[in-house]
Amino acid sequence: MSLNEECQQRLLELARSSIQHGLQNGKLLKINLADYPPEIIEQRATFVTLHLRHQLRGCIGVLKAIRPLAEDVVENAFSAAFKDSRFSPLSADEFKDLEIHLSILTTAEPVSFATEQDLLNQLQPDIDGLILEEGHRRGTFLPSVWETLPQPEQFLRHLKQKAGLPAEYWSDKIRIYRYRTEMIG
Repeated sequence: MSLNEECQQRLLELARSSIQHGLQNGKLLKINLADYPPEIIEQRATFVTLHLRHQLRGCIGVLKAIRPLAEDVVENAFSAAFKDSRFSPLSADEFKDLEIHLSILTTAEPVSFATEQDLLNQLQPDIDGLILEEGHRRGTFLPSVWETLPQPEQFLRHLKQKAGLPAEYWSDKIRIYRYRTEMIG
């Protein structure tokens, strides 16, 4: 589902307002869904990625649609700015130079493969986002990660490591799910 430019701008404004509200009030922005068009209140899963001077500054999201798109953006923007454990909470000084990127996810679908090489042959760089599961371990990479890991072998190795597995690990119990994203910002 592709959102028109007006809806995209409203979602970016919601993300920015959520972060600004968090800076001023220390809590999540409350919104009235009745103020938004149907496209923005459908249940959708999102990730909000923040960059400061072209460096990652926070990234939080969900893989399954659990709430309306507008609420998901508000909550994930707040969390990316103030709750990403890899970073200290965003400061007011950083806010003015902040770049906000939204990824709206399609529903993840299982990928069928017989071997690791079979999986690698099916991957579509710059298009596929992946979820890797093995037992209790889980990791995901958005399609934008292909920018820094452009080879399928690299992408999969790093994804395994993100899930807490060795880069060379392989098992018939690994499950892979594929999703796509609509990027905004």
